[in-house]
Amino acid sequence: MIEVGALRALRSVAALGTLAKAADELGFTASAVSQQIKRLERQIGLPVLAPSGRGVVLTPAGQAVVDSSLEVFQALERCAEAAQSVAEGAPRGVLRVAAFSTAIRGLLAAVHPRLLERHPDLRLHITEQDPDQALHSVDAGTADLALLHDADGLPVPLSPALSRRLVHTDLGDVVMARTHPLAAVEAPLDGADLAGYAWVTSPPGTVCHQWFRRLFADRGEEPDVRHLVDDFSTQLSLVASGEVLALIPRLARPPLSERLVARPLRRPPTREVHAAWRRSAEASPAIRAVLAELGVARSAGVHAGHVDESAGYAHRVVGGEEGQSGGDLGELR
Repeated sequence: MIEVGALRALRSVAALGTLAKAADELGFTASAVSQQIKRLERQIGLPVLAPSGRGVVLTPAGQAVVDSSLEVFQALERCAEAAQSVAEGAPRGVLRVAAFSTAIRGLLAAVHPRLLERHPDLRLHITEQDPDQALHSVDAGTADLALLHDADGLPVPLSPALSRRLVHTDLGDVVMARTHPLAAVEAPLDGADLAGYAWVTSPPGTVCHQWFRRLFADRGEEPDVRHLVDDFSTQLSLVASGEVLALIPRLARPPLSERLVARPLRRPPTREVHAAWRRSAEASPAIRAVLAELGVARSAGVHAGHVDESAGYAHRVVGGEEGQSGGDLGELR
């Protein structure tokens, strides 16, 4: 009989392209993964991998095994969820969550205390991963839940085996010194208000840099960028000098000192944050508990441990209905 561990190893190798990367993801040595693959080949009587440059590729037999293995893992997960549901649906055990850094700080850290209080038998194991990697981890079974942000306005594509739900809409604000001339402007700012001022911004290739470029896309002039800094805390230290402004997502923004103030934009850049999980885990009490707490935080406009400052402005994107009932996790994909 084919071993589940060998199937998982092959799926990871197929997705990542090398034994070494698969070993890192699974927490084994490359030699151990190689032995699992060889054991699988003996069990089916055919090679499943072939060398390709510095990596490996699936043979036709290996591809057939990977394609068929999804049903195996779904069935195993349904068995585990059935056992959990016996305990009256109480969330318990370890839920493995993969998320990008600002979602960990701004969303998971905000709901974690309440989760611990309400579900003392549940423990989160959080790993920082970029959206593509987090999605692969859930698909491969090495994580149970992923938090993903869209890429330049386009949602991350999901495999048919996964479901997702919108859990947060992030906005960008302009942060400035309290002594800055724009700090006295009460109305949301637009491109004309921002023209002529100096900036610190995230480096090219980041979502925040794309947001920044769009602020000035229709103005026909290059903005005055004085500094390129990836860390938002460092950006704020430069903003405090009064020399520059910064465009910072609310989800990523550290608490502002008394010397700083954030002002909303008339047409703020946005990104959506979705939770993704395996469709075979729909009944998971732990996943449902985390999604419920994220939903409560979203309705209240709470993130990063504080309430959204934009209450009262026209572009406040918090609250309202989720677009699906809390009981059916699989409606939105």
